[in-house]
Amino acid sequence: MSLNLPIVEYRLTRLAFARDRTIGDSQVRADHVALIAIELIDSTGRVGLGFAQSLFTPLPGSEEIERIFVAEAWPAIEGRHPAALALAVTRARGGNVRRMGLPFEEALQHAVWDLFAKQCGLPLWKMLGAQRETVGVYASGLDYHLSDHDFTELFGQAGERGFLGFKIKVGHPDLGRDIQRLNLLRDAVGVHRPVMIDANEAWTAQETIRALDAFKHAGHTIYWVEDPIPRDDFDGLRMLRQRGITRMNAGEYLDLTGKRKLIEARACDMLNVHGQVSDVMRAGWLASEANIEVTFGNSFLEVGVNMALALPGVRWLEYSFQNFDHLVDEPFAMAEGLIHGRDVPGHGLVLSETARANGGALPQPAGQAA
Repeated sequence: MSLNLPIVEYRLTRLAFARDRTIGDSQVRADHVALIAIELIDSTGRVGLGFAQSLFTPLPGSEEIERIFVAEAWPAIEGRHPAALALAVTRARGGNVRRMGLPFEEALQHAVWDLFAKQCGLPLWKMLGAQRETVGVYASGLDYHLSDHDFTELFGQAGERGFLGFKIKVGHPDLGRDIQRLNLLRDAVGVHRPVMIDANEAWTAQETIRALDAFKHAGHTIYWVEDPIPRDDFDGLRMLRQRGITRMNAGEYLDLTGKRKLIEARACDMLNVHGQVSDVMRAGWLASEANIEVTFGNSFLEVGVNMALALPGVRWLEYSFQNFDHLVDEPFAMAEGLIHGRDVPGHGLVLSETARANGGALPQPAGQAA
């Protein structure tokens, strides 16, 4: 085991392919995948991996991607030790607080922490302090734009696979359509596991109350409602929480500062976090101090399992059936509604050489000509 080895190289791989279904919610939709695999390499050749995803716009060509990376990301990384980058507390001032020209930020956190854990010879979840190996998984369809048939088929298969709960997209202008989807979900999976809904900020506070009352009168018990109103309407979220209609799950669209303000406002029952390792662990500490449950939303290829295992009291991680598994040598294992941390150094994901070579193209079905 060699510690404190600097980052001396990088590799960028542009990946693009069609999704196997249209994903989206009440506000957005996406049909294609546009990714950059970022690999940071130390002086012994160890590799830390992260994926940068452009959800709704195509990426530029590989030369332009590299130009932006070299100009905006690499100067702060080259020659630095992964531990120093992972544990740094920076001071946000003026022009240094801005997004990069491409969405490198979360991918860099994954790559840095992956490399840091590999240098320590530990699985990331163990390095972060985890004392358990599994966490529960709920099925999420990203299903707003699916036909009723495809919706029913997706969740029917999820029910057969044993997921511990199910989350659907709501927020349609016609509330009856949301009720119909809940009816279809009940027909597909039964009534014995929790049902969550995600409005993606489609409603006002009063519309949220009206919708939840309508769902209740239609016979549906909602385990939580996620992001029913705009992210920074803390007064509205607090009012909804105090009414006790269901649990308020919020914070997905807020940065760490916003999550702190949400917690201080006592405006959620559950704090929703995603994949940024440093920020997630800090948010988890804040939530624990306030005795607020943390739930894990989508993280790329479920890499968030590392933090979910490490934070106390986390019961839920989201799984959305996105066709990404072919991008890595081995995705995380799931069985009987649980996802397992991988007992290998790092976060557990390694870029597939096949995906690197073919730009992420999906494998051809057996018997189909290329």
